[in-house]
Amino acid sequence: MDTKLCDILIVGSGPAGSSAAIAASRGGLRVLVVETRKVIGRPVRCAEYIPAPLVREVKLGHDFIVQAANKMRTILPDGEVQETRAPGYIINRDIFDQGLARKAEERGAEIWLSSKAVSIDKEGIEVHRKDGIQKVKAKFIIGADGPHTKVGSWINSTNRNLIPSAQMSFELSAPMENTEVYFDKEIYGGYGWLFPKGDTANVGIGLQKSNDKSESISKVLDHFVLRLKEEGKIKGDPLRKTAGWIPAEQPRRIIKDNILLAGDAAGHTHPITGAGVAQAVICGKMAGKWAANAVEADDLSILEEYEKEWCELYEESLTRAFNRRQLLEREWDNLENIVKRCWIVFREYYAEP
Repeated sequence: MDTKLCDILIVGSGPAGSSAAIAASRGGLRVLVVETRKVIGRPVRCAEYIPAPLVREVKLGHDFIVQAANKMRTILPDGEVQETRAPGYIINRDIFDQGLARKAEERGAEIWLSSKAVSIDKEGIEVHRKDGIQKVKAKFIIGADGPHTKVGSWINSTNRNLIPSAQMSFELSAPMENTEVYFDKEIYGGYGWLFPKGDTANVGIGLQKSNDKSESISKVLDHFVLRLKEEGKIKGDPLRKTAGWIPAEQPRRIIKDNILLAGDAAGHTHPITGAGVAQAVICGKMAGKWAANAVEADDLSILEEYEKEWCELYEESLTRAFNRRQLLEREWDNLENIVKRCWIVFREYYAEP
């Protein structure tokens, strides 16, 4: 079996992986991205909202944008509504991911689709492709392979707390300009969302698993959909259905030896909101930059700078969010009184315990 040699192997071509490839593909470095899916970005497992500054960060134009959303409406269990300025965009996530991957290829990265990194040993990484098994030898490895990270398992750094989510797409009854978030006792440890996307909307829930005999996530989503239909916000049968997992972690160490993680694989997702695209792009870029620096200097210790940089930017906010998540789940029966301490639009969220 021939061995494929590269400087940096990136597992996963989502926002973290492609951003890492863009940053690492410089000065003739050999960057290889392996992706299990046949088509990058599909199926879409995302509510498809991104903050406005990310559009300037990625520099991909505007083809992936469906509509702007300038405010977020938070609906509390007692019916109180908090309207907050939150400039952002609802996007076609698959087109967004494909744009990043295309940019990585333009910079010189090689991308293998329908390819799965399955194991690692002293000879390299075993990658299963459509046409057989390929051995890859890399100086550095970036794991950007999502919530159930295989690469993370190689360094004993995996997501221990994953929250299931489910989403459907519906036709809107009338145009909407703002995103909506719903807190409801039935949606244990999470919330429901209604994100307008042109003539349609993404309707979903993130629901923490509980120890009691609560209903399945699909039934809770059905109840949420019925509520929105009764309120006259959506109509018709679901146009699409999807499901996924959301990391809700406290910050952890995500480098060991010549391996580093980014994005969902690293638990960079916000433990309260579930937002992760912006962190994936930014931390992916960091990972690619520091991996490339380490290759050029032939110095493994340079990867520590990646750990320092991402922690400086995100450790405090992710730690606060994880602590608020613990409070939210612990005091769920008292949701009406603690919800403002557990949601980002309220001042109480940022107060010290």
